[in-house]
Amino acid sequence: MSFTRVAPLLFLTTACIPAPEAEQAPPPPRTEVVQPVRAAPAPTPTPAPYPPRPAVFTFAGELEQGGWIRGTVPNGTAQAMLGEEKLAFDGEGRFFAAFDRDSPKTMRLIARLTDGRTIDSPLTVAPRAWDIEHVNVARRPRGSNAAFMRRRQPELDAIWNARLAETGARGWQQDFIWPVSGRISGRFGAQRIYRGEPGSYHSGIDISTGTSGTPYVAPADGVVVLAEDDFSLEGKLLIIDHGQGLNSAFLHSSRLYVGKGDRVTQGQHIGDIGSSGRATGPHLHWSLKWRNARLDPLLFTGPMR
Repeated sequence: MSFTRVAPLLFLTTACIPAPEAEQAPPPPRTEVVQPVRAAPAPTPTPAPYPPRPAVFTFAGELEQGGWIRGTVPNGTAQAMLGEEKLAFDGEGRFFAAFDRDSPKTMRLIARLTDGRTIDSPLTVAPRAWDIEHVNVARRPRGSNAAFMRRRQPELDAIWNARLAETGARGWQQDFIWPVSGRISGRFGAQRIYRGEPGSYHSGIDISTGTSGTPYVAPADGVVVLAEDDFSLEGKLLIIDHGQGLNSAFLHSSRLYVGKGDRVTQGQHIGDIGSSGRATGPHLHWSLKWRNARLDPLLFTGPMR
């Protein structure tokens, strides 16, 4: 008898082999629309450990074009923004932010938390009725010749770089004071329209005392990031960093009493009023900026007494 060798049959039964568990996708990040709370933050830092904060923005300030807010970010915030602008905040979660002269009516405070949530807090920014003068003449071209720009461009670069400086100053936490008392001869935001073509608006506030040499003081604590004696338009120019991207510029001085790198305190004599640079008479031009936003000094100080 002969036998034929038969190849063994292999039976694969998938039912007997456990299937790998399907990987569970993480839940999508959750965005919560939470109204910010108007509540003044603590004026001075508290010692660590810091008390817990609620998961909501709090703020105080001036919600209008050219205005500002100080506040705290929600508890657990990893990153915060006002619109597209990233916010810096300290160990207590305190921040400063501001609204440009031409800010839109609605802005959003955004916080991305360490637990994956996003807090979205809308702000309503009140529009301003700016001093707009319509004149029936054509705007004169203000082209600059090559010789002037060879001098001017390094000045513009120095101003730009000074405003980027981060010194750790804490003047942004203070209530600002007037640098000098006098007649307000030019208001922030004023603008001329030449036969429908807008000219540049006034970027600061002009204060006139009638004479050159009147002392002016620092409106808040800060660090001097630029002190120049002879800029083509600004004359003697002083820029002070108040921290968190907020800075003051003082133009047309007759004398400066501080230099780059000096720390100044609120009320300290820092310069004298003059008419240096391109000025028609002695006055102090004081302007405020936060990052690229131009701000109204009147909203920091209140009316002059």
